[in-house]
Amino acid sequence: MNGWAAPAVRGFALVGDASIFGIRSLFQVFRRPFELREIVRQIGEVGYLSLPLVAASGFAVGAVMSMHTRATLARFGAEATIPAALAIALVRETGPLVAALLVSGRVGASIGAELGAMRVTEQIDALESLAVDSFKYLVVTRVVACTLALPILTTVMNFTGMLGGFLAEHAASSMSFELYFRRAFSLVEFRELIPATLKTAVFGFIIGTLSCYLGYRASGGSAGVGRASTRSVVYSSICLILANVILVRGISFLLPEAR
Repeated sequence: MNGWAAPAVRGFALVGDASIFGIRSLFQVFRRPFELREIVRQIGEVGYLSLPLVAASGFAVGAVMSMHTRATLARFGAEATIPAALAIALVRETGPLVAALLVSGRVGASIGAELGAMRVTEQIDALESLAVDSFKYLVVTRVVACTLALPILTTVMNFTGMLGGFLAEHAASSMSFELYFRRAFSLVEFRELIPATLKTAVFGFIIGTLSCYLGYRASGGSAGVGRASTRSVVYSSICLILANVILVRGISFLLPEAR
């Protein structure tokens, strides 16, 4: 097979294999044993340890977006709409996607390297020799942790983004805290939070599934571990962007009021 055909076939094979891997992990969630202690530990690894990165990034993104928005809206005398514009942008698109990309960079690389190292050093084989379901213990717990932690991290991203936007706006116009947040949420309704939250859970599932798949199937010694870690970040980021486009269109079609 020559030319573009061979890479295309390998790409489709990878997508199919990863999809089956994700479906298997989804079904395994509802089967015993549930490994609750390991899930809680992984939520701490994924969520708690990612909080400083997500919070700091959200603050910076909110401040920068507020300054750029002010520079644009000031030309039309619409400075009063800056808080609402920032809140809509953060809640609907910027917060979920940026938080997911940050988590894919920190957590995806970590999971890919950890499971890859366990695979090439035969630790996974050792677990299975002790009658431990390695897929359930190593993969499912991490997928569940990513799925549950990302909505929480996105909420933190949105909050710190609004806080950064407030400080930038306060420095520019001395707007009060109460007035800023009253204007910010004047156009954001609770029903808009539900699609965005569900979308971040899908993002978490994608990150957990791809990272675990690439690490769990790693081979080739230390070089294979490095490839698994790098590909976890790259593939997760690409799939997140593509999934975001699909989910935005799907949400707009199924929930027109959430546009």
